[in-house]
Amino acid sequence: MILWCDGAHDPAENMRRDAALLAAAGAGAEPVLRLFRFAPHGITLGASQRPEDELDLARCAADGVPWAVRPTGGRAIFHAEEWTYALAAPLGDPEWGGPRSQAYAAASRLVLESLRRLGVPAALEPGRGPALRPRRAGGAAPPCFASTARHEIVLDGRKLVGSAQRRTAQALLQQGSVLLGPGHLRLADYLAGDGAARAAARAALAAASADAGRWIPPHAALDEWAAALLAARPTLRRVDGDAGLFLLTPPESGSYTAPRLRRATQVERGQRVRRAP
Repeated sequence: MILWCDGAHDPAENMRRDAALLAAAGAGAEPVLRLFRFAPHGITLGASQRPEDELDLARCAADGVPWAVRPTGGRAIFHAEEWTYALAAPLGDPEWGGPRSQAYAAASRLVLESLRRLGVPAALEPGRGPALRPRRAGGAAPPCFASTARHEIVLDGRKLVGSAQRRTAQALLQQGSVLLGPGHLRLADYLAGDGAARAAARAALAAASADAGRWIPPHAALDEWAAALLAARPTLRRVDGDAGLFLLTPPESGSYTAPRLRRATQVERGQRVRRAP
């Protein structure tokens, strides 16, 4: 599997890249784990959510808060003080091509091990998790971090990593956010509904979520996470920044070639060869 330590992009570009990784995996590309951040900070919605129902779009525009719809499901997230990942793999891959729950758990275990190597005493949620909470009267659906499901990563019983998965006939895409600070609480300011509904959403988020800021600074570099992931799984092959852009192209296009992959990653497993300029 290739570990792509990408960088920071706006919500629309991040979702475009993840959708492209899913398409490439569907065409038979090697599994890719992309690490990234959001700049500027912004909102993503689940694939089935209607922006006009979930968000105060006028307020988002007035405050310059960008938003995009994810390829995966789930509910709204404000991406700020966090590390974010996307894992794309063909369903024919022996590790990731099993049942949905198996792939979900495998991704969570890998992320969990990396966080533990950074000192975060997190754990996997063992239960089945609550049913989705109903939509609040006159407002948006409850945010992603307001509830926890099976195989999600928790800290002191509260949700630390929010994840969602999408499958096509050929491939899967799992997206996840690791909270490093309280910035995700800003989502409440931009949800549809009145002031009382927003206050309730903020309270629910604060009560149900946790962040790893005690162990990892909110603006810690992705390089730190990449190093922890490589320590957890030495077989990962790392590529940095723009050197990984070829991964967004399906293999049959000619851009995704074995020589190019060898140039972008280290032949000796578990180490990078270079950074993008």
